[in-house]
Amino acid sequence: MNKTSKPVNHIIDATGKSLGRLAVDIAIKLRGKDRPEFLPHIDIGNTVTVNNFSKVKFSGKKATQKIYYKHSDWMGGMKETVLEKMMDKNPKRVLQLAVNRMLPDNKLRAKQIKRLKINQ
Repeated sequence: MNKTSKPVNHIIDATGKSLGRLAVDIAIKLRGKDRPEFLPHIDIGNTVTVNNFSKVKFSGKKATQKIYYKHSDWMGGMKETVLEKMMDKNPKRVLQLAVNRMLPDNKLRAKQIKRLKINQ
């Protein structure tokens, strides 16, 4: 690994971009896959700052039809939230979930998702 290369802070403007394509771009930059010294077991990723996330667009009827699920581990504890309501309540959580689910499920995920900064 090249010791001289330092992490870079990427600033992304989310105005008019699709949620999924934005999340893919962010996940690649957080992992460091866009860098020549990428190794899957070493966290060499960059910091990503997203601006104007509230102006992101959704294709089709996704805002009213996409449902986020969570369960409390109790019987009947399934909770459903529509994307439209989640954007009103906590828009940062929508992007965090999208990016988090695109990162590999290993020990590096928690470190990588901490480097994501979201500005509305």
